[in-house]
Amino acid sequence: MPTTEDLTAGPLPGLLAEWTALLHRRAATTDPEPYGRELLRRWSEPQRRYHTPEHLHAVLRHVDDLAGHADDPDTVRLAAWFHDAVYRPDRSENEERSAALAVRALTAAGLPAARVAEVERLVLLTVDHHPEPGDRDGEVLCDADLAVLGGTPEAYAAYAAAVRAEYAFVPEPDFRAGRSAILRQLLALPALYRTPAAHARFDAPARANLATELDGLQGACLGNLQPAWVS
Repeated sequence: MPTTEDLTAGPLPGLLAEWTALLHRRAATTDPEPYGRELLRRWSEPQRRYHTPEHLHAVLRHVDDLAGHADDPDTVRLAAWFHDAVYRPDRSENEERSAALAVRALTAAGLPAARVAEVERLVLLTVDHHPEPGDRDGEVLCDADLAVLGGTPEAYAAYAAAVRAEYAFVPEPDFRAGRSAILRQLLALPALYRTPAAHARFDAPARANLATELDGLQGACLGNLQPAWVS
């Protein structure tokens, strides 16, 4: 797992430059680079297997692709940076803690209170990925976060294996039961993606991937532990 002491590893150099440019673009009143390094340190913590800098990089690229749908793409980008900045797979309040971190960090950086509040709201949307109709920024963030579901079968299998690795402490029957329940909920949704571009690109392959994974989990006994094993 890369650390911010080695900023030549993986996507880290580009991500730090992106963060710095984003904060300067939004008129931060403090030097953004030190906190960018702190964010990347968080994203590189050893308990992470899927929620890594690579995931952050992928979400940001999907936000770029969908930016034409957003009302405020830079606010969505800020939310992407913080949406899994706090991540402990054995806890259920990661999104709330990530949102609180965003408020503290962006307020300290001198961003306007209205933008900070909107970032907080967007981060909290990733608890269930259900933005209200017409919430264009929420739609972009949620679709970008869930784009992994619509990858190639090989990419999806790697994602599912990484999620299982993050929850290695959960007994297999409990994991299978909890994961199966979430997959069924996703497959029951009338639309997995809200933006037209993401729906057209990802919905059909995502449903095929989810169904394939669910088939492999059938027959598991019911379990009680159900954290957010989706994104």
